[in-house]
Amino acid sequence: MVRVVLADDQSVVREGLVTLLGLLPGIEVVGAAADGDEALRLVAAQQPNVLLVDLKMPNRDGVSTTSAVRAGFPDTEVVVLTTYADDESLLAALRAGARGFLTKDADAESIAHALRSAAAGLSIVDGDLQERLVASVGTRHPVERPDDGLTPREVDVLQLIAAGLSNGEIAKHLVVSEATVKTHVNHLFAKLGLRDRAQAVSYAYRTGLVQP
Repeated sequence: MVRVVLADDQSVVREGLVTLLGLLPGIEVVGAAADGDEALRLVAAQQPNVLLVDLKMPNRDGVSTTSAVRAGFPDTEVVVLTTYADDESLLAALRAGARGFLTKDADAESIAHALRSAAAGLSIVDGDLQERLVASVGTRHPVERPDDGLTPREVDVLQLIAAGLSNGEIAKHLVVSEATVKTHVNHLFAKLGLRDRAQAVSYAYRTGLVQP
């Protein structure tokens, strides 16, 4: 059972999510907050597996809430809710420790998958946003990047990780074996000092390899 606290300042959205999540098998809503401060209180009281939080909220926004949760309650993962207009905030949320993001028009299956994946420590990218990110792979943005020692193929793999693809999906996209992808992933994680795919996503956004 994945225990979830959700936070959104719009009552209609919040109540709709409570109803929707309550119908999903294996998902239990243990609290609903109208802002980030209330979300933190609920996380402290309920110790949920996942906080599903809107990026734009009064008093304490989603980025600040994410940072506070990850610092104070490391066993609670965070998934942020966004709209296309909020793309500029995604990097900040990932830097703060969010496992990934969903658009507010995501369907029930996508939300359930995201919550279960986050609870398992996996990164999540909404399907529509994933398509946009994958489409940008291979486009080198004119930004300064650190001399991180990554090979061109490792950069490709990192971009696809940031786009939310699994190792199997990356293998199909690059037309290589999954074992080869795993080797590239292990090498780039070692070179960059990364612990997991969430950190890889953050690095890719921060260095301009992927842009919303």
